[in-house]
Amino acid sequence: MSAKPGKRYREAAESFDREQHYLPADAIKILKSLPAAKFDETVEVAFRLGVDPRKNDQAIRGTVALPHGTGKSVRVGVFAAGEKAREARDAGADVVGGEELVEEVMKGTIDFDAAVATPDMMASVGKAGRVLGPRGLMPNPKTGTVTNDIAKAVADIKGGKVEYRADRTGNVHLIIGKKSFEERNLLENYLVVIDELLKAKPSSAKGRYIRSLAISSTMGPSVRIDASKPRGVQMAAAEG
Repeated sequence: MSAKPGKRYREAAESFDREQHYLPADAIKILKSLPAAKFDETVEVAFRLGVDPRKNDQAIRGTVALPHGTGKSVRVGVFAAGEKAREARDAGADVVGGEELVEEVMKGTIDFDAAVATPDMMASVGKAGRVLGPRGLMPNPKTGTVTNDIAKAVADIKGGKVEYRADRTGNVHLIIGKKSFEERNLLENYLVVIDELLKAKPSSAKGRYIRSLAISSTMGPSVRIDASKPRGVQMAAAEG
């Protein structure tokens, strides 16, 4: 049996109409006005998309660079050797190594939140796939985390580049900042995410693409956003 919501959550949930679908700016204003937790909560946007991720041409996955970052300090691990390892360290990578780092990961030692690898390391990194994969840490060329431009990859992740992917039911969750962010900064991060997901819409997806979306903070209730106006303006009727 799940625990009952705490008093702060109940007060927050009762302070606005949870059945209403708001414009993005209004939803963020409501979220910012809710009672604060004892820490700086992370703000996340959740989408339910009209796609079937089991079909290869409808697998939604990519990265997006948030203009104001996530507000989180991200530890980056880099699988590289020689000169590329030096480049990684110079770029600010927190953990750098070749075969020895792969061995540590396979033992379960993971001291990073995002991973990058040079192409020549992928045969070795693949051995640790059963450890990295379930944690969403497996480097992938599609997300720019398998590259020879190590310095740029590290800088992008440190600067607020986040990865997203639809789960098996078409849901996507993305961090857009911290509750302490200014409303404008949260909105600008949110709009960049919306534009990225609209751009990622598969041509084979039928019907309404964005079925529903909402924003929430770590400890707060979700605030629904009008899926027909995800940018604050009406979307084309022929969305599908």
